[in-house]
Amino acid sequence: MAFDYKKEYKEFYLPKNKPSIVTVPPMNYLAVRGKGDPNREDGEYKQSISLLYGIAFTIKMSKKTDHRIEGYFDYVVPPLEGFWWQEGLADVDYARKEDFQWISLIRLPDFVTKKDVDWAINEAEKKKKTDFSKVEFFPYEEGLSVQCMHIGPYDEEPQTVEGMHEYMAAEGYVLDITDKRYHHEIYLSDARKVAPEKLKTVIRHPIKKR
Repeated sequence: MAFDYKKEYKEFYLPKNKPSIVTVPPMNYLAVRGKGDPNREDGEYKQSISLLYGIAFTIKMSKKTDHRIEGYFDYVVPPLEGFWWQEGLADVDYARKEDFQWISLIRLPDFVTKKDVDWAINEAEKKKKTDFSKVEFFPYEEGLSVQCMHIGPYDEEPQTVEGMHEYMAAEGYVLDITDKRYHHEIYLSDARKVAPEKLKTVIRHPIKKR
């Protein structure tokens, strides 16, 4: 059986649809940075997803190449994630999607190093004749956060966020979104295949003690 991060780390990927406090440890990611409306068919965001998965699967399938990664074990590629922000706002305004700045992410197994990512970029560019230079190795420690499972359309996320903020305040925390700590979403559903009302998205916000 391939190792599945969603099942093995349910506290990070499968929270209940009620807010909870969690401390997220350091993790390494593949990342692509960009800006603009994520819904644009020809936009940067949809291109970023294609780039991330291209490298994620090149690393996963490295076992079939001469590139040996020390400590490699078979695994399910973790879900797509995203950090989102807008200049000058402490939260996000869903009515101004064209102002979004974002970092698209896919978690890497701990055995994957920057050297392995560099190899995968070079390998994918040779095989797919595509420029993968926007993909980067991205270490990140999220730390203390409030999170909740959001079920439904992305545009209804503010209702879930409001509940998260009420919960954190009652527990003695305040929001700590900064230029290094972000509104975070983890996408457990494929929006191309799942009805909007059934979409599952983990929403996570950084917090600190009041």
